[in-house]
Amino acid sequence: MEFAPKWIAWEITRRCNLRCVHCRSSSEMEAKGHPDFPTSEAFRVIDDIVSYAQPVVVLSGGEPLVRKDVFDIAKYGTEKGLRMCLATNGTLVNEEICESIKSSGIRIVSLSLDGSDDLVHDDFRNQKGAFAGTINAARLFKKHGIEFIINSSFTKRNQEQIPKVCNLAKELGATAWYMFMIVPTGRGEEIMQELISKEEYDRILDWHYDMEKEEDVMLVRPTCAPHYYRVVLQRAKQEGQQVKRRTLKFSTGGSKGCLAGQLICLIDVDGNVLPCSYFPKPAGNIRQQSFKDIWENSELFKDLRDFKRYKGRCGSCEYVNVCGGCRARAYSVYGDYMEEEPFCSYTPMKLRKVEK
Repeated sequence: MEFAPKWIAWEITRRCNLRCVHCRSSSEMEAKGHPDFPTSEAFRVIDDIVSYAQPVVVLSGGEPLVRKDVFDIAKYGTEKGLRMCLATNGTLVNEEICESIKSSGIRIVSLSLDGSDDLVHDDFRNQKGAFAGTINAARLFKKHGIEFIINSSFTKRNQEQIPKVCNLAKELGATAWYMFMIVPTGRGEEIMQELISKEEYDRILDWHYDMEKEEDVMLVRPTCAPHYYRVVLQRAKQEGQQVKRRTLKFSTGGSKGCLAGQLICLIDVDGNVLPCSYFPKPAGNIRQQSFKDIWENSELFKDLRDFKRYKGRCGSCEYVNVCGGCRARAYSVYGDYMEEEPFCSYTPMKLRKVEK
């Protein structure tokens, strides 16, 4: 596997107009201790990145639309040859925002939708009217010809809505629907008891496999659910079928589960480079080092790329090269990012032989 940066999420602000129950960065309107960086620094970071690689760059947050210069940053990245994208909760989207998205060269937008109605979504987002805002944003994107993805996060409080949310994403005209299985970081640590159980996790991944075989319009993909790639191989083998994967042109295109520090990373508002959006341990800081230096020489990234050193069931698993387990979830639950995936129920063949 070639370890090159293909996709970077960039937290350009920690400010947000919502206060979602699962927020990885515990965002709120006052970013206490984590101020926005100036536009000039944003341009410097883009120059640093393009001197080394040409990844997809997703402007994220917080809520990136609270920054007045978000489209200046997007346009600068576009002019430098980067495929610039935007991740928003949708509530601030209007006609003017849509025009700016198009003129700045943003190629695709991701929208957050965690329920098929306002009762569920607004509860998850801690804001009345959040659901209406997301639906309105999707309508405006269709009107303006802006391609969009829908990201949906699930815990026990909304897991029964998964099929309904998938159907709603299709009805809204989304190019893709990504089913996120919560990683308990940031405010997500406060809802640890709401994490979907191993048994339910397996049931949902089986449902997704069956649904994906029938889906021919919208790209669908579980996210932060790396053992889905094991499920795909197992089910395809049982059914005597070949594995077929469709790829969105703005994704990594990888066929492996956890890509943290391998093909993807996050740059947070303080300049820290982290393995992914849910992994709170930094590999370095772009205010002190070049992006290239961090990507190639960080000990943390080297650890994540050394599958032979993974511990527990992951270290013994025949599917480690296609799954890898969620390193952020292992770090959150065990305090050791090299430990086994805590929400996987599979026993590797090597360990089954030992048990016998």
